[in-house]
Amino acid sequence: MPSAKSTTNLLKQLRISMQNSAYVKEPLAAYIIPSADAHNGEYLAHCDEFRGFISGFNGSAGTAIVTNTNACMWTDGRYYLQATEQMDSNWTLMKENDPNTLKTGQWLVKTLPAGSSVGVDPKLITTEIFVPLQTELEIVGLKLIPVKQNLVELLWTERPKRPLNPVKPLPVTITGKTIKEKLEEVLIAIKEKKADFLVITALDQIAWFLNLRGSDIEYNPVFFSYLIISANGTFTLFIDPRQVTEELKEHLTIEAGGKDVYNIEPYSRIEEALRDLCLNLSGFVWFSEFSSYALTHIIPKKHLLLTQTTPIELMKTIKNPVECAGMRNAHCKDAVALCCYFSWLEKNVSSGTVTEVSGAKKLYEFRQLQENFIGDSFATISSVGPHGAIIHYQPDESTDIPITTETLYLCDSGAQYRDGTTDVTRTLHFGTPTDYEKECYTRVLKGQLQLASRVFPTKIKGNHLDSFAREFLWDVGLDYAHGTGHGIGHYLNVHEGPMGISWRPVNQDPGLEANMFLSNEPGYYEDGKFGMRIEDIVQIIEATPPHNFQNRGFLTFETITLVPKSNNLIVPSMLTVKEIEQLNRYHRQCRDVIGPLLEKQGFVEAHKWLIKETEPISK
Repeated sequence: MPSAKSTTNLLKQLRISMQNSAYVKEPLAAYIIPSADAHNGEYLAHCDEFRGFISGFNGSAGTAIVTNTNACMWTDGRYYLQATEQMDSNWTLMKENDPNTLKTGQWLVKTLPAGSSVGVDPKLITTEIFVPLQTELEIVGLKLIPVKQNLVELLWTERPKRPLNPVKPLPVTITGKTIKEKLEEVLIAIKEKKADFLVITALDQIAWFLNLRGSDIEYNPVFFSYLIISANGTFTLFIDPRQVTEELKEHLTIEAGGKDVYNIEPYSRIEEALRDLCLNLSGFVWFSEFSSYALTHIIPKKHLLLTQTTPIELMKTIKNPVECAGMRNAHCKDAVALCCYFSWLEKNVSSGTVTEVSGAKKLYEFRQLQENFIGDSFATISSVGPHGAIIHYQPDESTDIPITTETLYLCDSGAQYRDGTTDVTRTLHFGTPTDYEKECYTRVLKGQLQLASRVFPTKIKGNHLDSFAREFLWDVGLDYAHGTGHGIGHYLNVHEGPMGISWRPVNQDPGLEANMFLSNEPGYYEDGKFGMRIEDIVQIIEATPPHNFQNRGFLTFETITLVPKSNNLIVPSMLTVKEIEQLNRYHRQCRDVIGPLLEKQGFVEAHKWLIKETEPISK
């Protein structure tokens, strides 16, 4: 990690702004800086990294709260170590999910005197967070105030400009459904809710619905926009006019079924447009509660309909046959690139010249050789030894170290292809691992194999499956501080909700259904020593158990990632006969499917490596 950012002067200036009547109607005792943008995105354009700017901590999850005497950062277990290293002594790390850590609202209640005001930029906080927090604070005489002027923005004199990158259409041969077909499904849901309008603020939902892709946010093929769909069958896209091309308009006209079906208005006009809607409103305006409070607050309460998910979000998670085929194809291409990379590493690591950074660059070069490669789906986590314990470590020149034959190497990476998105983690050792490392790896593998083979009822929430992946770690008092699985988009965001597999209940999880795609990624980490994770993407498919309780229907997982596991890290005696058969069957599939692709593309060394790494194991 780079050295911690000095924040003394920034915090001093922020505290002055918190008392300045030019920006706030009344002095603030605390100011909240969320990590989201106006669209509640996980990954941000650089211009929206307010929390990272004020604190120095640039992980994807975290909430900062600054008072006149404190600066606190709440983040989850993925980022404890990273936050500690990136933040200076002005900041206090608040470990989310630790039973001894107060939640943000509890901390404000305990810390601030009655009558205090707490400020937040309403564009950067969801309604789902703002409203309960406001209630929690009001009970004890505190006030939560939306502050229109972002106070961190005032200090960020060199703030990057908002991206305005090209927006490109995707053909139905890639998407599997036209806008018109998607619109018809959405209109059914709108009428069921008796809504007049549905407002979509999530960028990946807009991109998916319109069969468009952009690059305004690094790694995520989305573009800044809002979408309002009317019950009368028309929709309005709010986007910067400089991103509107004739190609885009022609695409919307053809796919939506005519020019009269849609309008295009400036991105900056969304609040004004919502106010206009309210002038003649008789029914409901439907939002996800994960939309910003700045927008939902415009609608009178009696006309505001809030739900946890939108029909587009739910439609998007269940891939159609064309999307399913694209996802599988993308993972085959990715397996070719990864086999090339790992075989190249095995040959070159002993030279001492391959580092975390140069290794990640080499992997990118191998992916570039694959058809319809667009770019990485997130920053490659190329981590050696102790760096592997930093769950979302990103190597850079200041922390770069060689990949060696003496330590574990964790590589978590993914790609955007025009037909699908990938996310794969493998942990390797190019020398002789210790018995303890092998035991830990085998326990992680046993959990992954167990989850991959589960049969479960349709619509069960992913939360109920999480313990299967942890069982063999828990047996000896080990665990990992992140979820086990996340949804993944189709040439979209690498993390896609609302479903997931985690020890934490996800309230908006609609339940698992066939043709959802999720990750299966247990791990284990020891600070200062090593980290290991094994991640595959799985497709949910129908299962055919001998019984079918109450005709509920049952599902199981099919692994679509086809990259060998590390046999030299496995203790075969710790595996059951069933687990060995499952692993050998998986490796045979890797060999049978990826082997011919490597041969066809002329990757002779990688093919030899694949054959070696997929040799059957036995007790």
